[in-house]
Amino acid sequence: MNLVERDLQYIWHPCSQMKDYEELKPIIIDHGKGVYLYDKDGKEYIDIVSSWWCNLLGHCNPKINEFIKIQLDKLEHVIFANFSHEPAITLCEQLMGIIPKGLSKFNFSDNGSAAVECALKMSFQYQYQTGHMQKTKFMCLSEGYHGETIGALSVGSMDLYAKIYKPMLMDTIRIEAPDCYRCSYDKSRDNCNCECFEHAEKAFAEYGEETCAMIVEPLLQGSAGMRIYPPLYLKKLRALCNQYGVLLIADEIATGFGRTGKMFAFDHAGISPDIMCISKGLTGGYMPMAITITTDEIYDAFYADYSAGKAFMHSHTYSGNPLGCSAALAVQKILREDNIIETAVTRAKHLTNQLKQTLLDHPNVGEIRHIGLINAIELVADKHTKTGFDNNLRMGYQIYKKALANGLILRPLGNVLYFNPPLIINEEEIDKAVDICASSISMIIDR
Repeated sequence: MNLVERDLQYIWHPCSQMKDYEELKPIIIDHGKGVYLYDKDGKEYIDIVSSWWCNLLGHCNPKINEFIKIQLDKLEHVIFANFSHEPAITLCEQLMGIIPKGLSKFNFSDNGSAAVECALKMSFQYQYQTGHMQKTKFMCLSEGYHGETIGALSVGSMDLYAKIYKPMLMDTIRIEAPDCYRCSYDKSRDNCNCECFEHAEKAFAEYGEETCAMIVEPLLQGSAGMRIYPPLYLKKLRALCNQYGVLLIADEIATGFGRTGKMFAFDHAGISPDIMCISKGLTGGYMPMAITITTDEIYDAFYADYSAGKAFMHSHTYSGNPLGCSAALAVQKILREDNIIETAVTRAKHLTNQLKQTLLDHPNVGEIRHIGLINAIELVADKHTKTGFDNNLRMGYQIYKKALANGLILRPLGNVLYFNPPLIINEEEIDKAVDICASSISMIIDR
């Protein structure tokens, strides 16, 4: 058997209907460099989705490679209970210089869903141990996504991922999320006062006293189709959480480390959460690692004699993995020394301009929305009514297949195509990706 046949013999790929692979076979990647991936036949693909949003600084980045290689000869892993190591300590010190003000304690895990689970358990136990035993519920936004584990699915609101598992999930309070493209208040994200925030106010008035925490994807609901909402919404949410004694959890797993044009999405609002989850770009997409970061106040609620039973008995085998920490240290060094985010902000303007000039007048492109280098193209059947294509047509998927044939990885979110490239992408690569995207759309929709 060849590699494709061997793959299909054994591997159940994530987030896939494997029957689709009868037509679109798995692409066997041989190597990567920068924004490009190369298959076993030498064909190149622009990784415009950063391999599920995690590749921050390009494939096989030489500086990250070097840090990992050096660490590999010193220590590959050590139990993180009662033991530590210099890369983890140094990483926390360096992150202290860039995270939102007030965050100060770092709990390591190994993926984004695990970081969210940690945050949920931490906030629940904090409320219990500070005398608020009635606060047992969680709030979240509709169309939210926070991971695939049971707790993370419970505070997500996308039926695509969670519907079948509802009998297994926690009962959570869902607040109607901002939808700035199809705003029911006839506003736009540039001229509104977040009138839609009334949904949050009503939910807090009814359930605030029994809610321990609210979790949010700040400014960008990724899996919902890169839905973008104003920073003012976060400011109002911070004030409402303070009013009701509800902890605010920031899921910055997809938005952290420059993805939105600032180090963290919360920076756009000038406020801080009580707990923040980071992963993906933390290690540049190299190693599975995540951190749940919280405040001294929350940490202190767990600090007591062992006999008090207040310890946070939560652990992951690969917590604080030295190789992951070394990759993360390399990422921090590159971000500090190479003006990556500043350059990416300039490139983001070029990307948005190119997409709008090329596609915005297309009769089936309803909106091109953007934050940082993230750009989303909303495909619609009717531009005036904003009616989307019938999901059974799988229009985004058909364009994705055509783009793959043309050398662009343009994995859709339903009827939304998006660009979320490594921050190191240059203008020539942007122009090439936009051209392939436009031609692939034309080949499917205009045929």
